[in-house]
Amino acid sequence: MAWLDAGAADAFPEGGSRVDLAGHALALFRIGDDFYVIGDICSHAFASLSEGELWDYDVECPLHGAEFDIRTGIPQSLPATRPVPTYEVKLEQSRVMVKVDDGGVTDG
Repeated sequence: MAWLDAGAADAFPEGGSRVDLAGHALALFRIGDDFYVIGDICSHAFASLSEGELWDYDVECPLHGAEFDIRTGIPQSLPATRPVPTYEVKLEQSRVMVKVDDGGVTDG
């Protein structure tokens, strides 16, 4: 596991952004000064969660409407029943750092 630099904190708008780090497709969400990172691919069907609408701490999959808690990755509604991976995130010198397995394994 390694802390990888996802980019400058001020480069990320409110809501979701897709970030690819070490072969991982990630959905990075910014709410105010807080950042959350989950796997970008819905566990129900192949869809990008970073493109979904964010409601408080839940992101809605744009394909079938399943909602996931961005803090835990746990689905909040059907049709998804399996969680998506979550990743530790921290700010370091105004950079968003994400802890990922740097072995090149792709999620989803």
